[in-house]
Amino acid sequence: MTATDSHRVIQAIWRIEAPRLIAGLARMVRDLGRAEDLAQEAFMRALEEWPKSGVPEKPGAWLMTVAKRRAIDEIRRLKRAEEKHGALGYVIDARQEAALSDLDASIDEDFGDDLLRLIFVACHPVLPAEARVALTLRLLGGLSTPEIARAFLVPEATVAQRIVRAKRTLAEARVPFEVPRGIDRAARVSSVLEVIYLIMNEGYTATAGEDWIRPTLCEEALRLGRVLAGLAPKESEVHGLVALMEIQASRMRARVGQDGEPILLLDQNRALWDHVLIDRGLAALERAESLRGDRGPYTLQAAIAACHARARRPEDTDWKRITALYEALARRAPSPIVELNRAVAAGMAWGPKVGLEFADKLVDDPALENYHLLPSVRGDFLFKLGRLKEARQEFERAASLTQNARERHLLLARRDACLGTSKRE
Repeated sequence: MTATDSHRVIQAIWRIEAPRLIAGLARMVRDLGRAEDLAQEAFMRALEEWPKSGVPEKPGAWLMTVAKRRAIDEIRRLKRAEEKHGALGYVIDARQEAALSDLDASIDEDFGDDLLRLIFVACHPVLPAEARVALTLRLLGGLSTPEIARAFLVPEATVAQRIVRAKRTLAEARVPFEVPRGIDRAARVSSVLEVIYLIMNEGYTATAGEDWIRPTLCEEALRLGRVLAGLAPKESEVHGLVALMEIQASRMRARVGQDGEPILLLDQNRALWDHVLIDRGLAALERAESLRGDRGPYTLQAAIAACHARARRPEDTDWKRITALYEALARRAPSPIVELNRAVAAGMAWGPKVGLEFADKLVDDPALENYHLLPSVRGDFLFKLGRLKEARQEFERAASLTQNARERHLLLARRDACLGTSKRE
């Protein structure tokens, strides 16, 4: 094996092992930043030694052993200094003391609890959303700072700064490395789900750049969701989000054409949908609905996605049921975006005039002032009603608001189609 091949293998192993490695170390040192540093040091040792000695039979255990021994050396050194000088800012607590005695027993242990703790810490609501996303992709996804920057089309320095600030904020807030319980748990679960869904949405419909979709982000969100579902099997909304993402991911091959152009849902070749993912999504939805009587926001969105997944043809879609589900979602998690989606469903169920009436009620909502999909939806309804001059203006406005090049091209094509039709204005 060449040195290049060895490095690729080590990189792949790192991507798999990094989350549990950092999680286990964070439990020991009670410092997320230091835990990542220790993991990186073990990784650098692997890059030095494995190309010469070969990849160990249990690479994860090797990395953990190296990192934990380094951590133990640090803790003991700091403890000696504390005893010698009587005071030290770095506190050696009972949990760290216990960690010193169980190294050998813990090398092959199940790190499920540690991973769950790490997820809750990385997604802590004390951090702004963009910092939670960056930290989660770094610590749990194993993505490098350049990879995260490329995925979100932001400068590397910006991502690096977000991660550094996030670690500092967590340290200053003394966020405990634990799974929340009691009344705090629901809010913390909601924060975790928000982060995973933000990653999924950016992959499913990129907000900016040249590409309509970013499959890597979708895959990472789905992987994180599945991991979380395994770690928190009794959380209904976790399964609801997984169901939603499985069904969304099932359409990825059909969402773009050969040249990368967007293909909207009703125009997609449904033979390209991944029915294995659909089946997994429907099973996760059933699981979510079985865990609680009232459906949460992600479970309701998954139920809407399931209506599309079950329809063999676009005309088979149960739009009345989708409208009812959006009404339920609006009651459970009201937002202008939900109302706009409800308008689309109502227009499909009862005609463009009804849909336009729903959409027109949102025109003065400040939250949607610069949201490109509002004029896009209105343009579609106006086009169907034959009001082509107005439709053209709406598509033009939508194109001016979107930051995604592929979407802008699609909207401009729809604008131009208003001139090429024979319908009367």
